[in-house]
Order: sequence, then C-alpha cells, then structure tokens
Amino acid sequence: MKNIPLHWKILGGMVLGLIAGIIFSKIGGGAEFVRDWIKPFGTIFINLLKLIAIPLIIASLIKGIADLQDISKFSSLGLKTISIYIFTTLIALTVGLLVVYAINPGDSITAETLSELVADNADKANSRIEAAQGQKQLSPIQFLVDMVPDNIFSAASGNRNMLQVIFFVIFFGISLLLVPAKQGEPLKNFFNSLNEVILKMVDLIMLYAPVGVFALMAALVVETTNPDLFVALAKYAMAVVIGLLLMLVLYVIVVAVYIGKSPMTFLKGIAPAQLVAFSTSSSAATLPVTMERVEEHLGVQKEVVSFVCPVGATINMDGTSLYQAVATVFICEAFNFDLTWGALLTILFTALLASIGTAAVPGAGVVMLIIVLEAVNFPSEYLALGIAMILAVDRPLDMLRTVINITGDATVSMIVGKSFGKLQTPNPKNWDDVKDNF
Repeated sequence: MKNIPLHWKILGGMVLGLIAGIIFSKIGGGAEFVRDWIKPFGTIFINLLKLIAIPLIIASLIKGIADLQDISKFSSLGLKTISIYIFTTLIALTVGLLVVYAINPGDSITAETLSELVADNADKANSRIEAAQGQKQLSPIQFLVDMVPDNIFSAASGNRNMLQVIFFVIFFGISLLLVPAKQGEPLKNFFNSLNEVILKMVDLIMLYAPVGVFALMAALVVETTNPDLFVALAKYAMAVVIGLLLMLVLYVIVVAVYIGKSPMTFLKGIAPAQLVAFSTSSSAATLPVTMERVEEHLGVQKEVVSFVCPVGATINMDGTSLYQAVATVFICEAFNFDLTWGALLTILFTALLASIGTAAVPGAGVVMLIIVLEAVNFPSEYLALGIAMILAVDRPLDMLRTVINITGDATVSMIVGKSFGKLQTPNPKNWDDVKDNF
C-alpha cells in the first residue's frame, strides 16, 4: 500500500464504495446501515475540506499578491485570468448548444415519463424554484453588488460567500502592496507562516481522502431511487457527458499545444483533484486539493496558483455553464417550446452571468438554471415540471461537471503561469513521507 499513488488509492476507495453500496442496497436494512454508519465518514471528509477552504484562500491569496511586489503585475494577472475564464465559459456554452442540437434529447421524453418524474421530484423542484424567485427580480449585474461584503466576518462564516471573501482578500492584498515594505513585512511573514500551516493541514486531510470517497460513493448508490427513470433521460445525460468530454479534450489539447506538456502528465497530475471533485460535487470543497496538485504536480508557481485557482472556483464554471445550455434546450424541446436565435443569445449571456454568480457548492447550478429558463420566457406553468425532470439525474451529472470545472481551473492556471513565466518543473511530495512524519 505504501507505494500506491494517492490518486489510485482514491480511485480504489471510489470503486469499493460503489461495490459496497450495491451490496448493501440488496440487503434488508442495508441502506439504513450505510446512511447511519458509513455516510457520516464521507460527511466528515467534506466538512474537513470545507473547513480549510476559507483559511486557504485568505492565507494563499494574500501571500500570492504580496509576492508579486508590484501592483502592475497584479493588474495584468487579474485581467488576463478573468478574460481567459470568460472566454472558456463562452466556449463551454457554445459546445453545449452544439451537442444538444445534434442529439435532440428532448424528443424522447414522453408524457408518462414526465408525470413519473414530477411525482418523485416535485418537492425538490419547488424548493429550487423558491430559491430562484429572489434572484429573478434582481439586476443583471447584481453579482457585482453581492461580491462586496458589508461584514467580512459574516462573509467568512460560510463557504457560500466565497466571492465576498476573495474580494476582501484581494483588497487587503493590494493595500499590503501599497504600504511601505518595512511596515508590511511583519504581516507578510505572518501570512507566509499561516500558508505553510494550512498546506500541512491539506496534506493530512488528503491522507483520509480514500476513506471519505468510499463513504460518499456507498451513500450515493443506496440513496439513488427509481433507476428505471434514468433510462428515459439517457439521451439528455449522454448529451451532457459528450459535451463535458469535448471540454476535457479541449483542455488536453491546450495543455499539449500551448503548454507543451503531455496529456498523460496533465491528467495524472490533476487526477486526485478530479476524483475528489467527482465525489463531493463541490469546486469549493475541492479547492485545497486543486491548488496542491496544480502547484506541486503541474509546476505552476504559488503566486499564480493562489490567485487563479480561488477565483476560478468561484467564477469559472465551464461544466456548469455547458450543463445549463444543454438542460435549457432539453427542457424546451420536451415541452415543444421553440427557441429563436435571440433566445439562444440570451442563453449565452444569462448563463455566462449565472456562472459568475453560482456558488461553488453542490446543486447550485439548478437554481441558476431556473433563471436561464425564465430569461428565455419559458412558460411558468411548466417550470416545476421541467426542473423536476432535470433533478432526476442531476446528482451524477453534477459530479461530472464539477470535474470539468476544476480541470478548467487547472488548465487556466497553467496558461496564465506560462504567459507570466511562472511555470516550472513540478516537485511532487511523497505522500508516504507525509504519513510517516505524521
């Protein structure tokens, strides 16, 4: 076991969790056993990752900005990062629209299937619609207002306000750059030390990752209901998966052509973060792992990683944007609601803004999907039905699109790192040494 790489241990935990879930789901009382005695270990893993997310952003982002030592470097880094993220999101939306119109999954949904889906998912659908009601009346640039906190301690108390935390930390870091070096040095040293301690906490949490992933997968299998309904939505799921795979291929091509790294080196380097993203469905929860892999295994220097990855976990949702494009067209097709060229442009614009405002937590994409549907004037009387239909297969697709979200973050980090000369030979840590030291 000592010589097995971490990503294989995580994958092994995922496979064993899948097998255990199938076995327990066939045993009387097995599902209850998994929920009561196995799932809590997965919840602990997610809580540990969430626990470290805000401290990691604060320590690493302030350190990264302070290391730039020049406000002009920060300006160019921020502008380039955000521009690339917006560009990749637009590509993801375009890919989603092309794939969904090539497959036309909505044509295969029958009235009987719709009725069954609604009966099973009505409560979830209504709760998501209620969550979206408070959003639809807001300004299209409300996310700019929402990103400025009125109380940093309140913002830092929940991972859902991560964009507010990033705003404060960037503001703080810029101010630290502008004060005289002698006065700012004690703070810089403090955050350097804090960053090292936080990274050590990430190392220790990752030793627990295989167990946490095992528990999450076992719980997912026993909690999955109505498997027959998944068949009715197979074409929709296939459209999303094909689109996500195309985005993955695009990332690999960019890494190979622009960065000059082999696809296997890239995929092997980011694999543990992808597996954690798959099991948690949360870019925010996966952020500590993403940052560690991008720096230690893909060779992007810390000052770039500490800025690009936290910002990406908040505003770069390539997988979620692609899903929203596919889901919108799919629902409209299922209810024979025709979309004009103007409506397609509305989808692109609204989904782009929604991806910036979407919280990096499981299921948030569905709330933003409602806003996209309302932007194209989808009939309100069918809204609950359409969302219920999507929710039937949303969990596994949410897991997959989170993988694409964090892979996009890693790719952009490498692009930005190379453009600023901040890409170097990786220096991966030995996880067995970490365990032995512990």
